[in-house]
Amino acid sequence: MAGYAVSTSSSFCFGAKTKMGEGERFQLGTVGALTLSVVSSVSIVICNKALMSSLHFIFATTLTSWHLLVTFCSLHVALKMRFFEHKPFEQKAVMGFGVLNGISIGLLNLSLGFNSVGFYQMTKLAIIPCTVLLETLFLGKRFSKRIQFALSILLLGVGIATVTDLQLNALGSFLSFLAVITTCVAQIMTNTIQKKFKVSSTQLLYQSCPYQAATLLICGPYLDKLLTNQNVFGFKYTTQVTVFIILSCLISISVNFSTFLVIGKTSPVTYQVLGHLKTCLVLAFGYILLQDPFSWRNILGIMVAMMGMILYSYYCTLENQQKTAEASSQASQAREGESDPLVNVENGSAVVSDTIGQRQLSPVWSKSND
Repeated sequence: MAGYAVSTSSSFCFGAKTKMGEGERFQLGTVGALTLSVVSSVSIVICNKALMSSLHFIFATTLTSWHLLVTFCSLHVALKMRFFEHKPFEQKAVMGFGVLNGISIGLLNLSLGFNSVGFYQMTKLAIIPCTVLLETLFLGKRFSKRIQFALSILLLGVGIATVTDLQLNALGSFLSFLAVITTCVAQIMTNTIQKKFKVSSTQLLYQSCPYQAATLLICGPYLDKLLTNQNVFGFKYTTQVTVFIILSCLISISVNFSTFLVIGKTSPVTYQVLGHLKTCLVLAFGYILLQDPFSWRNILGIMVAMMGMILYSYYCTLENQQKTAEASSQASQAREGESDPLVNVENGSAVVSDTIGQRQLSPVWSKSND
């Protein structure tokens, strides 16, 4: 039994080291995904802002379809070069997910076109509470009061920094409602599909990109015509415009990849929190690099939002540590439960052998007494 105990403890230590190594790799991968998402998103916003404001290329939906098309082509090349493995799974799920993603992007652009900028920002703020509500109702997920408090502080800060005017209209409000619902469902599906079918973010992006791109390629020119009264095919493409479009498409590869990566490694709510961090960074970079107007209200809002993000990160880390500690405690209890029957069996066998011995000896003792 001593030898068995030593081997068990040594194997447990090795297992703990292995799990620790895997946990550290997961944390590094998550931090890398978050960093890549922030850097690429801020870069593409600045690039697109220059493209649309300075060069007057204002066809956002069509540009997004080109982003997805270039992303798919780059992933196809990466697949041929064996950078990742193709893992097909349920085609209906992929198709539905891809089309829904394309529709959500189109609806967000329509929401921006038919609403004021302030109301559009309110629409984006509504995505987090809507996601929390949907995950609670349909996935049984629970968010602690601490997390809810941190998210409230975050949303308050972003609201102060970005929401200015709130001009309401029936059509714009309806489009915003549809945009929020489709965006929430699409992001929840991103996380759910990766876990259910055990596919990586790259594999899911590769298979869903054609459907997203096709959806936006078909409806993009019509939506842009509706919103801008201009034809994307009639635009004068100068060398400078073409260079910025190519640059935007190249950056979009990283944006699309990091989006799927972040949602797969964390959650849709964390991705939305990260999105509001990007908004604050874009405001700051816009002021520094592009001399955008900036007020004390923007500064106050960004500070409050950053406080909310710090609280959210702290509470998430704290709860993850608690879950890890509980899991390790349950695992140790399970191991103790597995070892107890062995001890009981040994004790039981000893009792049985003693009883047998007594039964064997008792006749002899009786005979001697006789």
